[in-house]
Amino acid sequence: MLESYRQHLAQRAAQGIPPLPLNAQQTSELCELLKNPPPGEEETLLDLLTNRVPPGVDEAAYIKAGFLTAVAKGEITCPLIVPQAAVYLLGTMLGGYNVQSLIELLKSRDTLLAAKAATALSKTLLVFDAFHDVLALSDVNPYAKQVIDAWCNAAWFIGRPQLQEAITVTVFKVPGETNTDDLSPATHATTRPDIPLHALAMLETRMPGGIEIIAQLKQKGHPVAYVGDVVGTGSSRKSAINSVLWHIGNDIPHVPNKRAGGYILGSAIAPIFFNTAEDSGALPIECDVTKLETGMVITIHPYKGEITNEAGEVISTFTLKPDTILDEVRAGGRIPLLIGRTLTDKTRAALGLEPSPVFARPKQPEDTGKGYTLAQKMVGKACGLPGVRPGTSCEPLMTTVGSQDTTGPMTRDELKELACLGFSADLVMQSFCHTAAYPKPVDIKTHHELPDFIAQRGGVALRPGDGIIHSWLNRMLLPDTVGTGGDSHTRFPLGISFPAGSGLVAFAAALGVMPLDMPESVLVRFKGELQPGVTLR
Repeated sequence: MLESYRQHLAQRAAQGIPPLPLNAQQTSELCELLKNPPPGEEETLLDLLTNRVPPGVDEAAYIKAGFLTAVAKGEITCPLIVPQAAVYLLGTMLGGYNVQSLIELLKSRDTLLAAKAATALSKTLLVFDAFHDVLALSDVNPYAKQVIDAWCNAAWFIGRPQLQEAITVTVFKVPGETNTDDLSPATHATTRPDIPLHALAMLETRMPGGIEIIAQLKQKGHPVAYVGDVVGTGSSRKSAINSVLWHIGNDIPHVPNKRAGGYILGSAIAPIFFNTAEDSGALPIECDVTKLETGMVITIHPYKGEITNEAGEVISTFTLKPDTILDEVRAGGRIPLLIGRTLTDKTRAALGLEPSPVFARPKQPEDTGKGYTLAQKMVGKACGLPGVRPGTSCEPLMTTVGSQDTTGPMTRDELKELACLGFSADLVMQSFCHTAAYPKPVDIKTHHELPDFIAQRGGVALRPGDGIIHSWLNRMLLPDTVGTGGDSHTRFPLGISFPAGSGLVAFAAALGVMPLDMPESVLVRFKGELQPGVTLR
């Protein structure tokens, strides 16, 4: 296993990218090696287990969690990992297959192990129904009580650093408009799940040599900010933000081949791209960028809303949006914030306490006293309200979630990271409409593997050749429900839809709700005669 892995490592290094994360078979062989490590390979083996196995509910994570649990309980002896270290490593797996093991370890007679398990669970957000197990255990177990208190006090959030008062960055500017196909070309769609490999194609036609310029700018010693006049128009693909953050973001501890953070500045940033940047822990800022040029060193003052040059002169101003953006960046993204904040609120409600004052809560717009548009009524119903005003931050129930094949493998990976073993949305549908006619070998692999993944979680997978995701969803709709899909043109003739990137589609499928800043409604009146063959689509 090590020999073939090193060959793969060398092949990828020649392309300037890290190796693929370990798969289930490699992880299984790695665990066998760890029981009796070959001399001189100890450091390599530990690094592979610690940093190169995907978290959540990936098949490799299942094997890693089982191995570490056995080491923690003393069922397996590993000369490189003592039981306390095994518990620590279980705590780095985000959620999913590690959670029940950690709950069991809270009951350990070894108080050191139980304390380590409490520390690990205190920082784990993806616990879902296991929350009730910990809550019930907290009545009789002091370590479970410690976990409940940590969730209650938002220790997972408070322990993370706040955004700095001043952030010095080097500008990388792409003048004019950049669309998501410039950042994630459709011609390379099959490589999208492999973030480092796909990121090599970023700007290949829009700005050849752009990646090399970013690498040179990093030599100045500051983070590089992506700047453009208009950024992120076009398709809703999350792969676009994945590619940008691969070049300007930061590694995520214990999550291989994915990055978060980063700074994106644009005179205009497309709404779906803006949301996807928020989800990924980046700081997107809409501001006048006319005075910004590639190579400039600037300082962003997020709390003042100013950008200054090296001479200290103010060259642009901005207002951060939404109200929760500072919390989102601190939490590592909007999705971790929503999951963590919900866990903290749920814990406090169970203890009879008020919602936590630690978080910035979305400010709701004033009620105009006017009636609601049809769209506002439908979203309102999904929120349990008569209606919602434009600008309202809400989380409507998602009745219908659609995933298509060019982004489906990414949605699958996001679902694994969310530790999703069952869908909460009523209908989750996966299609193979883009790749059915002329499939590449990687597409055929997806056609075989993805349907089982979707079906195991309670979703519906169409067959290649069954048809287009939009037309299938449109046959299944209810008149007053809300849905989403991984395509910028996900539009429903019944009910209402809000298209999203694959990360938000996975969130909606897994949790059954989706964060939404309610847009304005615009009335459009058609006059005259409808011409033959013309429909509202």
